[in-house]
Amino acid sequence: MSRYLIVGLGNPGREYADNRHNVGYRCVEHLAAAHGITFGRRQKRNAVSLGSIKERSVILAKPRTYMNKSGGPVAALARFYRVPIDRLLVVYDDLDLPPGTTRLRPSGGSGGHRGMRSVIQQLGSREFPRMRIGIGRPPGRMDPADYVLQDFSDAEEELLERTLEHARGAIELWLEVGVEEAMSRYNRSIEDDSAN
Repeated sequence: MSRYLIVGLGNPGREYADNRHNVGYRCVEHLAAAHGITFGRRQKRNAVSLGSIKERSVILAKPRTYMNKSGGPVAALARFYRVPIDRLLVVYDDLDLPPGTTRLRPSGGSGGHRGMRSVIQQLGSREFPRMRIGIGRPPGRMDPADYVLQDFSDAEEELLERTLEHARGAIELWLEVGVEEAMSRYNRSIEDDSAN
């Protein structure tokens, strides 16, 4: 049985750790912590952890290159572990989704996200699952490039923690039963959950 590879995109370095652009890193870190998995090794220019989630063998990874060069480490790791493309999940931030929202898809384009563009180029395919986590649009006329490199505010951090928990549920269900069921259950705002 082949492994699943779950990759969170972000920028390495302490100064970027709490940036909006690093929500992909934060998601895989949250998932790892929930299952007692620790990032203790480096492989193919990734921080990597191996473990089991929902009785599936998983590789969790954070590319240790800057965002726009993420594709090389992701593709190298997928090849090394011979992960089928439908068992690769890439998690990243999305300006066009409001905060508190997640979107899982079985395939698609980059949507202008440079990290995803790099991954698609290096894999030579768009046909792999991905999860977008909403960070919202910048206020006023702020440059989106500046906005994504800002840290989350305290209020945003509170919402983010709930969003990461929501994303964890989606990823666990994806591992158990596949992308379609996970999409139908989790492709919504966490505010929709609290209203039910």
